Amino acid sequence: MLNWNLWHGCEKISEGCQHCYVYRIDEMYGRDSRVITKNQDFDLPIRCNRDGSYKIPARQVVYTCFSSDFLLQQADKWRAQAWEMIKARPDLMFIFATKRIHRFLDCIPDDWEDGYPNVSVYCTVENQRQANERLAIFCNLPICHKSIICEPLLEQIDLSLFLTSQIERVLVGGESGPGARVCKYDWVLDIRRQCIDRRVSFQFRQTGARFQKDGRIFDIARKLQSLQAQKANIDYDAESEY
Repeated sequence: MLNWNLWHGCEKISEGCQHCYVYRIDEMYGRDSRVITKNQDFDLPIRCNRDGSYKIPARQVVYTCFSSDFLLQQADKWRAQAWEMIKARPDLMFIFATKRIHRFLDCIPDDWEDGYPNVSVYCTVENQRQANERLAIFCNLPICHKSIICEPLLEQIDLSLFLTSQIERVLVGGESGPGARVCKYDWVLDIRRQCIDRRVSFQFRQTGARFQKDGRIFDIARKLQSLQAQKANIDYDAESEY
């Protein structure tokens, strides 16, 4: 996985932010996560080797802003440059997840139109309230590639109204770190069922630190959370049906 963190830091805005991993890691180093700073790798996509070739070769997937939010208001002053770099590399696929989908139309470039083909936007929802609010906006936005992330999954969520043909896939995962809230396997399976009913791809990314299955709560080490999700073998590829 190739990460491009343009800026660092964020502000908590909803229930899913309560145990934010960025805050947790920054606290270990005495850093204030609420201070938004531009990173040294800001121009990574357009950096070149001595022979003039890009340091990031073509046909790579670039995960963007994992230590912040691409639509963060404090980053407005840098975002136009970010869009220019994304536009300059149509040979890469850029992915960013956001809890601030309500800011999307205020943050896109003038030539966005129906969206850049090399940008995939993942809208994050952690409970039913956020799903209702954010996805009602998300489904009506001009974006070429749309996906939904339910992570950390904090309760059972009904996505059925929003699983239209525009949504390419849904990703689900629990919460990690100290004080993690329980993620129930029944919730995961219910979202999977909704995706299969509407032929939307589904991925169970990770269990989280506290995972409930068959009435038991399991404490799962961080290094095993993705592995345990993979062992469940419940991912669904909608395209394979055609």
